[in-house]
Formats: sequence, C-alpha cells, structure tokens
Amino acid sequence: MDILSEIVANKRVEIEQPDYFQTLEKVVDELPHVGNTCDACDGKPARAATPDFIEALTSAPMGLIAEVKRQSPSAGAIRVPFEPAEIAKAYEAAGAQVVSCLMDKKYFGGGEDQWAAVRAATKLPMLYKEFVIDPRQIFHAEALGASAVLLIVAVLTDEELTSFIHLVQACGMTPLVEVHTEEEMKRAVAANAKCIGINNRNLKTFETKIETTLALRELAPADCTLISESGIRTADDIRTLKDAGIAAVLVGESLLRQPDLEQAVKDLMAV
Repeated sequence: MDILSEIVANKRVEIEQPDYFQTLEKVVDELPHVGNTCDACDGKPARAATPDFIEALTSAPMGLIAEVKRQSPSAGAIRVPFEPAEIAKAYEAAGAQVVSCLMDKKYFGGGEDQWAAVRAATKLPMLYKEFVIDPRQIFHAEALGASAVLLIVAVLTDEELTSFIHLVQACGMTPLVEVHTEEEMKRAVAANAKCIGINNRNLKTFETKIETTLALRELAPADCTLISESGIRTADDIRTLKDAGIAAVLVGESLLRQPDLEQAVKDLMAV
C-alpha cells in the first residue's frame, strides 16, 4: 500500500471515531458573528464572512500560501521547537497572503488545537489542508473559519469531486482542487474547478519535481487560478513559476527549516 492510500484508509477509520467531530457544535456556537440576524439562519446571528482566498492571493504579483506543518511522513519532524502561533505571526509579518494549516494528526501532527492557535494569531485567510473524503469535514472547515478547503482529486471519485466543490462553494469557501497528473487535471477541469493546485510532490512516493507544474499548466483553462505546491525552495523557482503564469505558490518545509522565518519568506518571494 502506498502512503496516500494508507493515509486515506486511516482517515476513513479516524472520522468515524466518536470524538472526531465532538467539538463541531461548540466551534459553530463560538463563531464570530455580525450584529444582525439573517433570514437564512433561522433568526440566529449571521456568520461574519471569512477573508476571500482568491482575492488575497491575487493581490500580490505572486501569492504565497505559507504552511504551518509540524511533520510529514517523508521528512519527519520539520521544525523544533514547533510554535504554530509564532510561525503564523512571522508569515503575516513577512507579507504572506494565506496561511495553510494541516489538520491530519497521525501523519502530519496537525489538528484542531493547532488550527485554533494559528487562527487566533493571524487575520490572514486560512486553508483547511486535510484529506477530505466526507462532507462533514467541509462543514468542520466552515465552522473553524476556513477561507478555502483542499480537495485532492486522487482520493475522490468524479461524483464526490463535483459535489464537494459545490458544497465548499455553498459554505462560502473556495475549493482548492489539487492535481498531480494529466488525468487528474482533466478530471478537475471537467468538474469545473476554478482554483487548481498542481502538486509537484507525488503523494504516492513523495518524490518532488517542479517540472510537474510547468507540464500540467498547459491543460488548465485560461480563467483558472493556478497554484504550484511543494518542492519550491528558491527565488529562482518563484521566478520560473511566475513567468509560466502561475498565480501563487504553497510553501512549507523549505521555509520552516530556516531559523528566521520572516527573512526566509522575504528572500523566497524577492521577485
């Protein structure tokens, strides 16, 4: 079994545990609200809108989704000590447009507590980065105040992909549809994905090459916001992707391994 299949198999078991969504109702009750009620909310206060994901990314010449990640199956522990709130503050101070937060606990050391620490530390839009295989996870993302939800084409059927895209949008968030192969890109386009992340990392082997983005971008529609994910380490990489018409990048490990996060972001995005 490859690592992606193993993670997804574990996720199917994990989300059925009695305590997995135990805080969902509490989180919903504690969401920030505006003062007025809305008819669609059965007289309850309306939820304050989360910052717009696409708008934030396209406000810069090259948008940056900076990732908060404790560990990965391929790299082990990435940053010690790991302080999610301080990492998020450094990212925002350095000019990042979005913060990505890992939700998977077993393989990536993420979870609700980590999300809450980051959410309290920054006003930037946040990406709910999880192996989403169940609609309840999308509602969970909404309850936590996410601006976008990662949907990985490789782990979803065509029917699931289309319905999850619609559900994320109906919840007022942006679906970031992730692809790695030509076949997955074609499926994303067929599902009418408007924001596509091209993952340079093969999630089955965890091998990474930036050429994946350069090859697959040709298959995306002109009106699609393209994001390159993983394996991005230098300002030269950023320039190459920018010249190729990529709107934003998602970077985590290469930043998190630097002692001065703020300076690392500035050096990387100096284009």
